[in-house]
Amino acid sequence: MVLESSSAPHGGVVFFERRELDQLMRLYGRMVAAGEWRDYGIAGLSESAVFSIFRHAAEAPLYRVEKRPALARKQGAWAVYGQGGQILKRGHELAQVLRVFEKGKFAVID
Repeated sequence: MVLESSSAPHGGVVFFERRELDQLMRLYGRMVAAGEWRDYGIAGLSESAVFSIFRHAAEAPLYRVEKRPALARKQGAWAVYGQGGQILKRGHELAQVLRVFEKGKFAVID
């Protein structure tokens, strides 16, 4: 597990709330049990909070789940990005964007 944080210009750091972390960790636990994922990292930054998912700790993340509150009124604060930086799903609710990981709706990128 990697945990990092950077300071924001005015001391504000975006981070996940407890219920959001619970949802992320439930998904992570299911995917680890299925043998798909093996490590994760969490970053609280000035503009976003990022949950990165790895197959191996030494590699680039397979997926990133980002929370950007500044986009909440526009396209939604939540987004899932693939390894190449493409947006796989975007929305206003975390549960909605995490559906991209439901069985049969995605493939692990090697």
